[in-house]
Amino acid sequence: MGVKFSLKGESKNMDNESNFSSNNKVTIRLELVNRPGVFASVAALIASAKAGLGAVDIVDVTATKIIRDVTFDVAREKDAEKILKGLGKLKNVRIIAISDRVLLLHLGGKIQVHNKTPLQTRNQLSMAYTPGVAKVSQVIAKNPEEVYKLTIKANSVAIVTDGSAILGLGNLGPEAALPVMEGKAMIFKEFANIDAWPICLATQNVDEIVKTVQNIAPAFGGINLEDISAPRCFEIEERLKKILSIPVMHDDQHGTAVVILAALKNALKVVKKDIKRVHVVVNGLGAAGAACCRILLAAGVSNLLACNRKGVVLIANGANLDRARQDLFSCASPNDPVLTLREALRGADVFIGVSAGNILSKEDLKVMKKDRIVFAMANPDPEIDPHQAFKVCRVFATGRSDFPNQINNALAFPGIFRGALNVRAKQINEAMKIAASDAIANLILPTQLSSEYIVPSIFDKRVVEAVTKAVEGAAHQTGVAQSIVCS
Repeated sequence: MGVKFSLKGESKNMDNESNFSSNNKVTIRLELVNRPGVFASVAALIASAKAGLGAVDIVDVTATKIIRDVTFDVAREKDAEKILKGLGKLKNVRIIAISDRVLLLHLGGKIQVHNKTPLQTRNQLSMAYTPGVAKVSQVIAKNPEEVYKLTIKANSVAIVTDGSAILGLGNLGPEAALPVMEGKAMIFKEFANIDAWPICLATQNVDEIVKTVQNIAPAFGGINLEDISAPRCFEIEERLKKILSIPVMHDDQHGTAVVILAALKNALKVVKKDIKRVHVVVNGLGAAGAACCRILLAAGVSNLLACNRKGVVLIANGANLDRARQDLFSCASPNDPVLTLREALRGADVFIGVSAGNILSKEDLKVMKKDRIVFAMANPDPEIDPHQAFKVCRVFATGRSDFPNQINNALAFPGIFRGALNVRAKQINEAMKIAASDAIANLILPTQLSSEYIVPSIFDKRVVEAVTKAVEGAAHQTGVAQSIVCS
C-alpha cells in the first residue's frame, strides 16, 4: 500500500541546488520498520529543518525491515546535526551509518603524482634515471640556469604552512592543514596548470620556517605562504622576499586583497562613486586586513579607518596619508582606539570586514551613506547576516559561494603565479597585484555590471588568462621579469 505525504517545509526553490552548499550534503543509512508512514516521518523531519531531500535508495527489504540510503542537503553543518539528532529520537527508525560527502572525497588524499613520460622499458629507465640523468646533472652544474629548462622547477610552487591559521578554524597544526594545502594544490593545477606541493611544517618558529623554506627553495619556482597567523606571517614573507630570487606571496594577505580591490572598483562603478573620495572602514587588521588596507591606499583610497577588536586604531587620511601608504603600521595605535567600529561607520561609503561573524546589525549599517557597499568576508558566518544586509545595502559581497558576489582569492593566485612563473619574476610586487586586480575587474563589461555581479566566477575560463597576461606585463614594466614569456 502506497503512502502519500507532503513536505511542509518544501518551497518553490527547494530543488534549486544553489540554496545549499555541496559541502553539507549528507548520506545516512537507515533501518526502518517496514510499515506505512515510517519513511514519511523521516522525510517530514528533514523538511522541517529546511533541508533538501535528495536521492533515496533502497538497500535491502525484508518483511519487517527496510534499509534505505537517504541523501539530503543543508545550508549549515549545525542543521545536519539537528536532523541526525531528530532521527535518533524517531520511533521505528535506526541510524546504521553516516557518510559525509566531504570526508569521502578526501579518502586517500586529493592529489597524486603522474609521470610525464612512460617508464616501461630498460632504455626508458636508463634515460630517466641512471646513467642518463647524470648528463642532465652535469649540464645544470655548469650552468644553474638550465634547471628551469630541464626540471620541474619552472612550473612548481611550494605551498608552505605551519597550520597556525587554518581557514576560519585557527591553530590546528600541520597535519590538519594538509587537506587545505592539497585543495590549494588542486586549484593551482586545475586553473593554471601549475604543479604545487603541500609543505606542512612541524614548527611555528619564524626563524625555523624561514630557514626551512630557504633550504627547499632550489626545487621550486615560487613560494605560496598559506594559513600562517599574523603578525608572524608579515615577517616570514618579508624575510623570504629578501633572501630568495623567486616569487614569494602570502596568499591570505595578497590574494584576498587583490580580489577585494577588483570587487570594490566595480562596486563603485555601480554606485557611481570615485575611489579617491570614498570613506572606507576596514574591520580586522590581521593578514588579510593589513594587505587590504595597503592595496586600497595604493589604488587611490584617501580616507581609510581600520579597526581591531578594540575599535579604530589606524587612520589613513589627511596629513598622515602619505606616511600610511609608505608604512601602514606607522599610523597605527593598536592599544589606543580613537573610535568604536559603529562610530567609524557613521558617514562611511564602504565597509570591508575581514574579522569575525555576526558583529553588526542592519541598524549599524544604516548610519553609513546611501548606496552602501558592504563586503562581509568572515567565514563561515559573515560580519552581518546577509539576509539583513541585502535590505539596506546597494552592493553586498561575502566570501561564501551561496550568495551573489563571492570574493574568492582563487580568482587571483593561480593567474598571479602563472604570470610570475612564465617570466621568471624575482618577486611579486604591488604593481603586479594591482594589474591582476584590474584584469579581474575588467572582465565584467559595463553592460553586465550590476549590484549582484561585480566579480566573475572562479570557473570563468577567462580569469586566469587575463590575470596572467596582466602580471607578465607589470613584471616587465617594473623590471622584475628575468625572461620573456615561455610556454
